[in-house]
Amino acid sequence: MLILTLTTAFWGGNVVAGKLAIGHIDPYALTILRWIGALLLVLPFALGQLRRDAAVFVKSLPLLLVYGAVGYTTFNVLLYVSVYFTSGVNASIEQVAVNIFVMLGNFIIFRVRVRALQLLGVALTIAGVAITATHGELTRLLELDVNFGDALVILACVAYAGYSLALRYRPPMGWMSFLVGTFLGAILAGFAYQATLGGGLGQFAAALPHITPQGWIIVVYVLVFPSVFSQMLYVRGVELIGPNRASLFINLIPLFGTLGSVVVLGERFELFHLVAGTLIVAGIVLAEWTARRQHNWVSAQRK
Repeated sequence: MLILTLTTAFWGGNVVAGKLAIGHIDPYALTILRWIGALLLVLPFALGQLRRDAAVFVKSLPLLLVYGAVGYTTFNVLLYVSVYFTSGVNASIEQVAVNIFVMLGNFIIFRVRVRALQLLGVALTIAGVAITATHGELTRLLELDVNFGDALVILACVAYAGYSLALRYRPPMGWMSFLVGTFLGAILAGFAYQATLGGGLGQFAAALPHITPQGWIIVVYVLVFPSVFSQMLYVRGVELIGPNRASLFINLIPLFGTLGSVVVLGERFELFHLVAGTLIVAGIVLAEWTARRQHNWVSAQRK
């Protein structure tokens, strides 16, 4: 479906944007400006829904702020900083680790059953991510010698998986209201990271005059496309074909990120990337196929 393909293409472009931002805008400033811009873009269209959701919005605001801080800002700060130390191709491929952590979290926290073939699929995907993170030299794992940037991407995936798992407690409110609350959380977390890791709040103000025209173009891209359009298009896609089929499209994000890194950034696609990608695709297909067979079987038993 075109809607969901565009959604994942915009999300995949986020890695490319982060790499292009190097030397043009500080990653912490990029994060703050992204979410401020996204909030300002959404707010005029969300006012009516916010009035209807006022009571539940106020009651759920702490949770919404956590969603934004973890799922939006923590993920993106780690991602934007990671590309200073690793390639865009690596950062794109490694994002499939989100699926692994979500599955593990569902099993450990919510006791969602995992079948043997799903575990095999997870194992293949883990192997692919490990090959990517060690640049094809798995023996480096024994020495705990993993590139710092690749490690940051894995941590980013842990953050986003935590956000995804926590969405089962998403408050009953309209999507626009949800975005406003989470964008607020993302902005506050962005300033917190700037204050603690980015050289202080004064550094943010000092960095603004030094943002290049390319830096501002990147800000506009990430706030309009990955932040707002992708969120809204994904919701529409879920409405049209359902969450199970729509979730499959998430696996296109590493593909688009990798293509963008090769075509736009001119990065090399190494042999170990091909091996890793093959294992990851095989693992995802196997895990998804098994999960859907289980879902269909359960549904049939209930009829």
